[in-house]
Amino acid sequence: MEKAKQGDTVQVHYTGTLEDGTVFDSSEGGEPLEFTIGTSQVIAGFEEAIVGMSIGDRKREVIAAGRAYGEHEDDLIFTVGRDQLPEGSDVSVGDMLRVGFPDGQTAAVQVAEMDAKSLTLDANHPLAGKTLIFDLQLVGIT
Repeated sequence: MEKAKQGDTVQVHYTGTLEDGTVFDSSEGGEPLEFTIGTSQVIAGFEEAIVGMSIGDRKREVIAAGRAYGEHEDDLIFTVGRDQLPEGSDVSVGDMLRVGFPDGQTAAVQVAEMDAKSLTLDANHPLAGKTLIFDLQLVGIT
């Protein structure tokens, strides 16, 4: 039976949970995720888990933060004045924003805290620092 390998395009059904059982993403009820192994379209640990699977195989893979979205980095948390928001902006803790930097780069950040004068923004991926658990089923190889 054919096994998934580098360069194959695969279709995978998955459910991703945190260690406490919270589901953070799933393809259940939808189309399988399609990606090409070896092209970094998905996190490293997810891609590595698929290598060697055959169509129909199921497995559970526990992926440490370092093979997922990385460790949570405190230096990616910063504070800005509310006066730096566009006029009329309505933001809440947990909202995702896109910020621009002087060099022209932009980044997605999450509002971590806020008060009357400032916002604390976190540029870490929301899943950074977390162990991820995936229930996987390989449904196609092309």
